[in-house]
Amino acid sequence: MTNSWTLTLLVGIGGFAGSIARYRLSVFSQQLTFEWPVGTFGANLLGCLFIGIITGLVARTGSISPEARLALATGFCGGFTTMSSMIYETAEMARASEYLHAAAYAIGTFLLSVLAYFSGLFSARLLFKLGGSLWN
Repeated sequence: MTNSWTLTLLVGIGGFAGSIARYRLSVFSQQLTFEWPVGTFGANLLGCLFIGIITGLVARTGSISPEARLALATGFCGGFTTMSSMIYETAEMARASEYLHAAAYAIGTFLLSVLAYFSGLFSARLLFKLGGSLWN
């Protein structure tokens, strides 16, 4: 069993990497001309896709160690996804009386994030079928 400080460090390293990836996505998305917080939206979708892939690979192969899952799912995805930012941005839209935008953003984020998660599971299954020997 890995000690709790090692596990904490793994989460921290994953969170560090996820936070940097989230920041870079935000910087990139600011170059787009959308009125929406595209970086937050994209981070939530990509994070759900990634955690779906991790979950699918673990369920099919068990090839990802508990420590790696902790670093990737809890750490990286936790640092990368931005639910608290999404809630804040939705509230700001509502405060500015942009109720339709706020509702579309909140509902769209939720529905597409669930879809991204299941797409990740499907992708992991597909990868397993196509290259099954790679995961053994």
